[in-house]
Amino acid sequence: MRFVLYNIRYGTGIRTHNFMRSSIKNLERITSFLNEQKPDIVGLIEVDQGSYRMGGKNQAELLAESLGHYHSYSTKYEESSLWRNVPVLSHQGNAFLARDRIRNETFHFFKQGMKRLVMELELEHVVVYLVHLAVGARARHHQLGSLYTLLQKAQKPYIVAGDFNMLWGEREIDLFLAASGLQNANEQHLPTYPCHKPNRHLDFILYSKGINIRDFRVPRVRFSDHLPLVMDFDVEVEEEKREEARIMAEA
Repeated sequence: MRFVLYNIRYGTGIRTHNFMRSSIKNLERITSFLNEQKPDIVGLIEVDQGSYRMGGKNQAELLAESLGHYHSYSTKYEESSLWRNVPVLSHQGNAFLARDRIRNETFHFFKQGMKRLVMELELEHVVVYLVHLAVGARARHHQLGSLYTLLQKAQKPYIVAGDFNMLWGEREIDLFLAASGLQNANEQHLPTYPCHKPNRHLDFILYSKGINIRDFRVPRVRFSDHLPLVMDFDVEVEEEKREEARIMAEA
């Protein structure tokens, strides 16, 4: 399977002065890039779900239609948040695109930070969690603790991906990896931000036991201020479950 993680910055490109302008043209470039990758799963951070920048159109829905994928999305602010009532901000969120049928989707929210959303996507043999952690170190520390607790409930091999905003550097993620037992797919610690001269490793794909990595890369494309991450992987499936899946597919 191929998983692509991409903080697309609401499709607004890399220039600050474009942030409040139409993002339709740049989204077309992102669409072409994703189609070239032929992903099975896509995790999108900073998705515009229908502000004036997109003429009321949801970027997740447009990308899913182009790829022929299912999609799941949510605003990054919890239901009681005042940010849900602010123009433009109320349309900002994260999204999943998936080639296979989505078995279940759950939206969790941290108790700390401005951006609180944790998206949980369950597919047949794997669960994927998508996060965009706080910039503030104190809030991010609490979010990581809550994320650790949430992951203990996983019943299948799982992936945790997103923009972790690890501004303290590698030591901060190393502590989380040691506690959780997860592995970092980016073994070479390739930087992902900023796209024009990357020197920070902010975006991560972490994985549990039962997942085997076949390939990992960070394409040098400049459609956002972040670089995308591409991971090819296999999921270890028990023979009994594999046979059950085969029978259901043939039915």
